[in-house]
Amino acid sequence: MTLSFFDQFMSPSFLGIPLMALALSLPWILFPTPPARWLNNRLITLQNWFINRFTQQLLMPLNLGGHKWALILTSLMLFLITLNMLGLLPYTFTPTTQLSLNMGLAVPLWLATVIIGMRNQPTIALGHLLPEGTPTLLIPVLIIIETISLFIRPLALGVRLTANLTAGHLLIQLIATAAFVLLPLMPTVAMLTAALLFLLTLLEVAVAMIQAYVFVLLLSLYLQENV
Repeated sequence: MTLSFFDQFMSPSFLGIPLMALALSLPWILFPTPPARWLNNRLITLQNWFINRFTQQLLMPLNLGGHKWALILTSLMLFLITLNMLGLLPYTFTPTTQLSLNMGLAVPLWLATVIIGMRNQPTIALGHLLPEGTPTLLIPVLIIIETISLFIRPLALGVRLTANLTAGHLLIQLIATAAFVLLPLMPTVAMLTAALLFLLTLLEVAVAMIQAYVFVLLLSLYLQENV
């Protein structure tokens, strides 16, 4: 049976048992646990430095009320980066290529920011739906447009992450297949294709980290509007 290029995005199962929960729980096993002593090893020191720098950059534009989200946003960032990076290894599955998972992460967090804004400052939150100085005739149209754009935000978060990772995986598989087919026919072209595959893999590593950062950064911007 000929396998399709899209078979790599199928949810894995073993003896009829879905392995999605195992794929989602694996990143937490890989992170080292900080010990209870004063001196740490280099890996934990580097990990703590990265987390501190990222949290500082993420929470800089937020007020003190938004700092309560530091643990959630930082944990989500590490979780997404680990899932995306592990998906670049051979014979692995990338859960973040599933739109259902990404929407399951995006919708509750986006909805939480909206609810916080409606509860703490309803006037300002509703004021985002109508820009100041809008002509009277355009008020109904702009309210409808801004409302639609508000509800599209979680969809954009999920689709952006899914599309970028899916496109990268498909490109890697296509170029790897081309290099394998061309190797006995045109070895020189196959070597050039393999070099292109190596560069593309480096690009996908960067994309995996950037997309996780963009996902969390946009959530922090939505939170900034409502706190």
